[in-house]
Amino acid sequence: MHAWGRFIATQAKWIVLASVLLAIAAGTYGLGVFGALTQGGYADSSTDSFKAEQLAKNLPSTQPDVIALYTSTAITAGDPRFAAHVQASLAAIPADAVAQVISPFGVPPSPPAPPASPLPTPASAMPVLVSPDGTTVRVFLTLRGESEEQKKTHYDQLSTTLKASGTPLLPAPLLAGRWSVADDIDQQIAGDIARAEMISLPIVLLLSLVIFGSVVAALMPTLIGVLAVLGAFAIVRLITEITEVSTFSINIITMLGMGLAIDYALFIVSRFREQLHHYPQPTPEQVRGAIVETMTTAGRTVLFSGLIVAASLASLLLFPYAFLRSMAYGGIAAVLVAAGAALTVLPAVLMVLGRRIDALPLHRRHVNAGRRQRRYAKAWPVRAGQAPLPPHPHAPQAVMWGRIGALVMRRPAWVTAATVLLLAVLAAPFLDAHWGGVDERVLPTSTPSRQALALQQQKFGEMPLTATIALWGSDQQAVDAYLAAASAVPGVGAVAPAGQATVQGRPLTVVRASWQAVPEDEQSQRIVSELRDVAAPAGTQVYVGGAAAEVADIKSGVASRIPLMVGLVILIMTVLLFVAFGSLVVPLKAVVVSALSLASCFGVVTWIFQQGHFSRWLGFTSAGHLDATIPILMVAILFGLSMDYEVFLLSRIREEWDRRRSLEPGAPSQDHQQAIVVGLQRSGRIITSAALLLAVVIGGFATSGIIILKMVGVGMLVAVLLDATVVRALLVPAVLRLLGPASWWAPAPLARWWSRHGIRE
Repeated sequence: MHAWGRFIATQAKWIVLASVLLAIAAGTYGLGVFGALTQGGYADSSTDSFKAEQLAKNLPSTQPDVIALYTSTAITAGDPRFAAHVQASLAAIPADAVAQVISPFGVPPSPPAPPASPLPTPASAMPVLVSPDGTTVRVFLTLRGESEEQKKTHYDQLSTTLKASGTPLLPAPLLAGRWSVADDIDQQIAGDIARAEMISLPIVLLLSLVIFGSVVAALMPTLIGVLAVLGAFAIVRLITEITEVSTFSINIITMLGMGLAIDYALFIVSRFREQLHHYPQPTPEQVRGAIVETMTTAGRTVLFSGLIVAASLASLLLFPYAFLRSMAYGGIAAVLVAAGAALTVLPAVLMVLGRRIDALPLHRRHVNAGRRQRRYAKAWPVRAGQAPLPPHPHAPQAVMWGRIGALVMRRPAWVTAATVLLLAVLAAPFLDAHWGGVDERVLPTSTPSRQALALQQQKFGEMPLTATIALWGSDQQAVDAYLAAASAVPGVGAVAPAGQATVQGRPLTVVRASWQAVPEDEQSQRIVSELRDVAAPAGTQVYVGGAAAEVADIKSGVASRIPLMVGLVILIMTVLLFVAFGSLVVPLKAVVVSALSLASCFGVVTWIFQQGHFSRWLGFTSAGHLDATIPILMVAILFGLSMDYEVFLLSRIREEWDRRRSLEPGAPSQDHQQAIVVGLQRSGRIITSAALLLAVVIGGFATSGIIILKMVGVGMLVAVLLDATVVRALLVPAVLRLLGPASWWAPAPLARWWSRHGIRE
């Protein structure tokens, strides 16, 4: 990092110019990512549920893509005006958009497609199209197209036409189904991002002004945050040319890109200003020296932090779900661009600005504080390569963090016990967590697709839950035997064939089994398990699909890969932390402490989102379970973020420990305690300030109308605040105090390797 710092310092103006051009190009190209993203991402091609749905596509569609609900408070379905309006509305749909229309009023005058037979159900009965009170009519529509992109295009045409067909007597229909949910999610995400930025950016800027004390310095975190987001957008758009990327990745890019860029900028700018305080009137050469020292110390910390967070997010690539992999793509891109901008663009800008980084101070006291620190610097004999000065001993933050450190050093066992007990109490609700999948309940009740679902349930009752069972290779006798066995499964209401076809020269029969329940409850999961346990006819491959089967497969798929994910993350963290600090004790301690912090976060999330506490205040409807993929996502993000603050704190403690060992040989135990206190003094304000700014960014996204993003936002908010206060300010210093100098132990061969090759400040 020393050589990199010298390169930045000597080429600063060219780097700033190149960065401006690159940012313009990245923004121009990257903003097109919104049109290249996909919905869903929960399918695993190796599961029974996926194979069942793929085989079922060989039959004519028996499930509507869109359900249009026409309802009126002025007239009923028996009124000719009702029928005329519905027929006119359907006739306006482009002819190439819809393949099948099922309407209670027959085929419209100009049908979008030839009339088709009624949609079969497991009971082989015509679905109810008119509500018992006559005020609401359902129309089932099947979209044309083989690919998801084609169906999305046709849905956009259909929805635009139908939404424009309202009259005073009959408003435009509400649209239900997966495509209407996907459309609402797209619109909700766009609105969430805009709202989050409107909430968080002004607050971040104001807090930056308070933290830095000058307008110019306060603009640096926002500058790096914007660069991080634009750069990550461009990278993810490139990835969409290769593989599927979910639309949810945008939220992670904005959240992590802004949040971590602000953290890194805060750390580097603070260290640069601290270095400049050595020189009352810094010369250009001294400014270059400050840049080199900043990159050698804070730059090294940011580098390791970025690598650790990116490595933690990379563990999501172990899972077969495009949703989680998309979060990895977006998160890794955001972290690497944020760290890259903080290590390249920011020091170049600081080199150009020099002392002007303190320009436009908010108050006279900030000017006086800088002068006091520079006068204080004259009293310290700073030699080349020596650790930078600690804060002024009378600075308010130094006094406060010094008192906290001294308290922890006096009672480390009590502090450890109290903080662990607090985290355990917060984690307790997680022991009762229940897992499920994602449906339209992730959206607010005010969205059109949720309103359509509520109207359909009110007027037509609950829709039965259906399992799609594909029997591939069975003759009719074997199919009949299987139907009899499946019908005997307790709780199944109806089992009937939905159609037959020939696939790759073998007969295929698709069977529908239905029952009244929700996919996530115990009854549905038991029925799926027992249907899969029904003996397959000889020479037949049987696959059970449907919503309940998808939930079972997701839970199983996540559970099977968790040990590998955890093992990989721990291995990577151990290696990176050892290279950074030369200790095997530090990584072990970091993993245990981070696990406690994560468990407490999951407990709070379970208490809020599964049990429904604060649901009215937070604006969501509890589904009674947690999405099985969300804790995995949160583990990857929060484990990385917790290590972020771990590196910040330990870097300053190790720096002071090394300085004391080189300059003040003496009682190692006493020196180690003082190193912890000084390290906490130096980093406490920076860590809490960074956590506060990150919490503001995350808090903006906790206002998301999509429950899974709200869950991630709230969980991250709780974790960041706990980690930066209880964990880093109390628990970690207390544990280091109990361990003493043994905190930095490593086996002799590894210690010798680190002394030669380790990356130290």
